[in-house]
Amino acid sequence: MTKLSVVVPCYNEEAVIDSFDAEIRRVLDALPVEYEVCYVDDGSRDGTLGKLRTIAAAYGEQTRYVSFSRNFGKEAGMLAGLKEATGDAVVIMDADLQHPPELIATMLEHYRQGHDQVIARRTREGDKKVRSALSRLYYRGVNRWVDVELTDGVGDFRLLSRPAVDALLALPEYNRFSKGLFSWIGFDTVHFDYQNAQREAGETKWKFGSLLNYGMDGLISFNNRPLRIGIWLGVSLVGLTVLYALWITAMAITNGIDSPGYVTLVAMIAGIGGVQMIMLGLIGEYIGRIYYETKRRPHFLVKEAHGVTTERMPEASEAVIVERSSR
Repeated sequence: MTKLSVVVPCYNEEAVIDSFDAEIRRVLDALPVEYEVCYVDDGSRDGTLGKLRTIAAAYGEQTRYVSFSRNFGKEAGMLAGLKEATGDAVVIMDADLQHPPELIATMLEHYRQGHDQVIARRTREGDKKVRSALSRLYYRGVNRWVDVELTDGVGDFRLLSRPAVDALLALPEYNRFSKGLFSWIGFDTVHFDYQNAQREAGETKWKFGSLLNYGMDGLISFNNRPLRIGIWLGVSLVGLTVLYALWITAMAITNGIDSPGYVTLVAMIAGIGGVQMIMLGLIGEYIGRIYYETKRRPHFLVKEAHGVTTERMPEASEAVIVERSSR
């Protein structure tokens, strides 16, 4: 019988975690699978961890949880869940019930047909028109740049086969952009659409600034093309400068020397300075990522865990688990 692991990253989900757990177990109990639910508490500041302790006490071996020492972000949460998942197939989903648990049955059908990635792609019905338009514009633009294909409406809600999970865990980078990594590993992939659902309770963690940073990660994580902009801008500016110098020389020969073009000079200085600052920022972003990669720090630290296999965790995390268990 297939063993299914459900990985659920959580951050301040006290208001919804009980409802989610009841719903996911109702769905999984009706399926012909063995299952485990792997929660990852990403340093929540509310009562999420207390709720997970209660759930683990009630359901024993069917429940695992890991609690981080602080908030490390959803990417670290998903990575920790994938490290802990022991199933033949792994489903990643959010705890806010915007990812309908009923769709797991559809995912399993596609999985049994031989697909390694089964991706639920949400429609944008109910989203604000401006946000939907900006999202579509972003994906059209970013797919012209990145080396992998990013699909609008596709998030983390998906089923992964064991080979796909192992492939993801073999990727060592510190700066992880999972949406791109999912696409990069390839394997047999299938999509299906589902209607957008509203959050059951609590507040969204994705504010405008977070979305903007996430979009920037998507743009520069899988290519170096933005750096090449500097080359082409430099060539273009040199070409324009040569043409401008020739024009000024011709005007001076035919009409004599005129008054200095202060406005033109200021505009050129400001434009070139702006281009330089943009390119310095891009170069700094890439260098910063290299800087974090060279530190080789673990993606997360665990302060508490239940039912986990500690050898699957990073060394620093193992040390924290051992220390707590010896108290």
